[in-house]
Amino acid sequence: MIEVSITNQAQVIFEGVANSVILPGDYGEFELLQFHWPIVSLLRKGEIIIDNMGFPISRGIARFANDKLVALVEL
Repeated sequence: MIEVSITNQAQVIFEGVANSVILPGDYGEFELLQFHWPIVSLLRKGEIIIDNMGFPISRGIARFANDKLVALVEL
């Protein structure tokens, strides 16, 4: 399982665990699964999909390491 924290300036948008997370990366969509290599990526306008739940964003940044994802986003 992946620990996920999606926040913006004002609030926590999602905090919990997930099996997979799909992110709208700066160079295209990519999926994070358990044991994925550490990564830092800019996020473009699109949707963060956490186990089939979608969260639309306008942009942001994501960091994934040790099965923990932290994303700071603008809605």
